Amino acid sequence: MSASTHWLPTAAAQAVLERGGNAFDAAVAGAFVLHVVEPHLNGPGGDMTGVFVTADEPGKPVVLMGQGPAPEAATAEHYRAEGLDLVPGSGALAAAVPAAVDAWLLLLRDHGTWELDAVLDFAIGYARDGHPMLGRVGATIAAVAELFQEHWPTSAELWMPGGRIPADGELVRNPAYARTLERLIEAAAGAPSREARIDAARREWREGFVARAMAESVQVPHRHSSGTDHRGVLALADLAGFEAGYEAAATVEFRGHTIAKTGPWGQGPALLQTLAILDGFEDRFLDPSTELGAHTILEAQKLALADREAYYGDTGVPLDYLLSEEYAAGRRAMITNRASHEFRPGQVPGHEPYLPPLRTEYAPPALARSAAGVGAAGLGAGEPSVAPTGETRGDTCHIDVVDRWGNMVSATPSGGWLQSSPAIPELGFCLGTRLQMTWLEPGTPSTLTPGKRPRTTLTPTLVLRGGRAVTALGSPGGDQQDQWQLPYLLRTIVGGYSPQQAIDAPTFHTTSMPGSFWPRTWEPGGAVVEDRLGEDVIGGLERRGHVVTRAGDWALGRLSAVVRDPATGILQAAANPRGTQGYAAGR
Repeated sequence: MSASTHWLPTAAAQAVLERGGNAFDAAVAGAFVLHVVEPHLNGPGGDMTGVFVTADEPGKPVVLMGQGPAPEAATAEHYRAEGLDLVPGSGALAAAVPAAVDAWLLLLRDHGTWELDAVLDFAIGYARDGHPMLGRVGATIAAVAELFQEHWPTSAELWMPGGRIPADGELVRNPAYARTLERLIEAAAGAPSREARIDAARREWREGFVARAMAESVQVPHRHSSGTDHRGVLALADLAGFEAGYEAAATVEFRGHTIAKTGPWGQGPALLQTLAILDGFEDRFLDPSTELGAHTILEAQKLALADREAYYGDTGVPLDYLLSEEYAAGRRAMITNRASHEFRPGQVPGHEPYLPPLRTEYAPPALARSAAGVGAAGLGAGEPSVAPTGETRGDTCHIDVVDRWGNMVSATPSGGWLQSSPAIPELGFCLGTRLQMTWLEPGTPSTLTPGKRPRTTLTPTLVLRGGRAVTALGSPGGDQQDQWQLPYLLRTIVGGYSPQQAIDAPTFHTTSMPGSFWPRTWEPGGAVVEDRLGEDVIGGLERRGHVVTRAGDWALGRLSAVVRDPATGILQAAANPRGTQGYAAGR
């Protein structure tokens, strides 16, 4: 079974499975197609995280770590000297070391079975020969067209050929990216084994022509979301010095299931904390379709996300304490029948919680205001998938795969979207913007620090039961990713919903926490809901003090999932109907 946020990656992954490849071969093939067909949501210059199990060790969830660190020259002092008080939301100053490609190739080398050229053939074909462009890609290009034309000419050349935005459904090509992948394959051709060939391609990416082009591209000053022009700081040594890797998953037990996530350098443990809080409530408090359930879930999420801001980062995070039953019980007691509008991190012995600046709106520094140019104001506002009006904006992708043997992977690629920074013409893609998730203030758990990973929002999920993986799921959505996955888990584990029913059901999320993306604002007491939640439920939330924004009937969440019953071997898959783009396939 394969499921993703776009039908072509799902089809590519399923084709690999049909031809004898395993889940890891399939996921990698689908991921590189995602680079081509959802360029407004992810790219090769971005990042990814995954969680997987192998058929040999079905009860051991492993994190695939594809989040690059800050470059050595990315110091808070340098950014402040540039006149900035936040890391910009776009432009090369926001670029962490690109990590997605190395992570995918690492997974293919260690757990896949196919040769590199066969896996990349799908993406090369769509980039070289063309694919129908999504209307959302065109809308994204239109939103930044003036910026491209006036400040980022390489992006205009790539995404607006002939000065025109391609129409919805028009066949579009990216021959530069096709050639990049072909050159990786050529660089690997002489190696003596499958594993050595993949490693040769990884070295070419980190040290060869790709690395040189990326490092050279940032030396050209260009417009950032601050409204000012800057050079980037990414260097060849940063690229050569990074390798993706594996880590043990963070887990929590909930209603007889083990939920596996990344460590606290990602936001994943916030979902685990939320589940630990909710585990102490009776089932009637856990139904997302009721006023009581929605209120309780929103309040638990606010508490967990406050702890995310206060404690999470690529540093010494007291995760065992944050996930303990004792701590969860204390947090649970803070939930009342009224909506909280406060920022309320918990108290951890020996740790001082970081209290971020709580901006309800953002005014850029004087330098940025005086130099602000065309298209700069809303440029690169990060990864929030829902604007205050509920309008969907670009963010991230997701893919899930399970094979006949029980290999299972959930992965969330992101960053390096076409509106991130100027396109690198010879490569056919641009750099990512993950550093915008760091702070320039000293002493925070996610202060911009050379060699440290920014705290990512990318947060795929695995669910295990009886010591074996049963579900892989995830969603795009920035800060909302885990918030949209939570109702799925509650509806399937507690409510008895099928995977597709749980994805289709109306959902919601809180905005009552500092956003992870530039300009890092928040809305005290904010709750964004799908109208299908119903007038009674929405009215009840408002009476409880939630500041409700209606997003429309089918607006929130882009979940996909694959499911395997270890007892029977029966497989299922489900994908999001919102936007008529996600797709699940299998047999």
